[in-house]
Amino acid sequence: MQLSGAVIDGAPQSGGDLLEIVNPAGGDAAGTLSAAGEADALAAVAAARAAFPAWAARSPEERAVLVNRCADIIEANAEELARLLTLEQGKPLNGMGSRFELGGAAAWTRYTASLKLPVDTIQDDAQAHITVHRKPLGVVLSITPWNWPVMIGIWHIMPALLAGNTVVTKPSPYTPLSTMRLVQLLQDVLPPGVLNAVAGHDAIGPVLTAHPDVAKICFTGSTRTGSAVMASAAPTLKRLTLELGGNDAGIVLPDCDPAAIAEGLFWGALINNGQTCAALKRLYVHDSIYDGVCNALVDFAAGVKVGNGLEEDSILGPIQNRMQFEKVSRLVEEAKGSGARLLCGGEAISNSGYFYPVTFMANCEKGMALVDEEQFGPALPIIRYTDLDDALEQANALDVGLGGSIWSADTARARDLAMQLECGSAWVNKHGAIRPDVPFGGVKASGFGVEFGHYGLEEFSSLHVIHD
Repeated sequence: MQLSGAVIDGAPQSGGDLLEIVNPAGGDAAGTLSAAGEADALAAVAAARAAFPAWAARSPEERAVLVNRCADIIEANAEELARLLTLEQGKPLNGMGSRFELGGAAAWTRYTASLKLPVDTIQDDAQAHITVHRKPLGVVLSITPWNWPVMIGIWHIMPALLAGNTVVTKPSPYTPLSTMRLVQLLQDVLPPGVLNAVAGHDAIGPVLTAHPDVAKICFTGSTRTGSAVMASAAPTLKRLTLELGGNDAGIVLPDCDPAAIAEGLFWGALINNGQTCAALKRLYVHDSIYDGVCNALVDFAAGVKVGNGLEEDSILGPIQNRMQFEKVSRLVEEAKGSGARLLCGGEAISNSGYFYPVTFMANCEKGMALVDEEQFGPALPIIRYTDLDDALEQANALDVGLGGSIWSADTARARDLAMQLECGSAWVNKHGAIRPDVPFGGVKASGFGVEFGHYGLEEFSSLHVIHD
């Protein structure tokens, strides 16, 4: 499939050099894209700025109706979009793959349409009448990563639109096809200029982030790139929501049954092949059940097929791109050389595509790169501990704090321990479970601002206080 790299003011734009989007399952082309350039980026912001007054003037109820119709469009075209997503991202059609992502995108959109920004009354008596209103900001720039391109795009776009903003979205150059196709489809529902998209080379990013007519940036990606986005936004004091890297820790207490928690641990770590910001990336297990947990995870992994995502029985696909594939390979090799014990996996599956097996490593310790760095792939270090306070200290020692989890048969105790984790979201006997009605965001170098629910919706508005 060949797609335009720019959708501006309601229509695809032609021009630009052709980019070949690589299929990570085999290295062939997933499709081609006519790359957007600087002129397209500027035109997209101009179109969004021009469309803003009329869109903001619509009633919240009118905007909610159109956001709901966006959900209809996603549902009606879910299979086409899922297949395109699998071709460019690699995730399987089934399981927690492309169909799951498209289903989630539709459901998230529909839930978002139900949210409201009510007027708050501070005082209403003979002395004063004071009300607090929420007003849209203007043009919102959405910059999305390659791991959940459609879902994360929806997380940015739909609350922005519902709150009365217009949007320019820029997908990752690794996975632009499904996003650009979706934006094209949504033009049948939304007025021209309300939702625009540009995709192409990384050079257009700074043009957008520094643009004086962009009022807010939503960025999901690495901490390093998030820092650059923040610096670019500083001269014009743009509002920011930054959901950045994480290195989530899970702590397993000695009262757990290894067989009972193996599936939850596995999918907490391996959802989307480990390519998820809030996936479990460091697992601390008490010495008394350490071997039992390791064996249970290896046994569960044996039943999980890694293969081409277009094959209906594949459960996990390839790593999305060569750079990430090489990083995971390097971290595993370094861990081997530092004394970690390979439990399963650890070698590339084939010379065709970026397939890497589920890899569990025992006898890992702090100081190993596999423990201290976010691997963002199917390799999990398992760290033995005897002292719970030491495990909590290690879990909190890094400069990131997106998610964390405590695993125990005593949920009350686990809840108390979860409160001690330095992260935006902590789970008990699960990891990475997110919902559209529950706020999600990070602390420390994992970013700031939240998404989802009314907390996330409010971030797309400014306060306007009326004293009368």
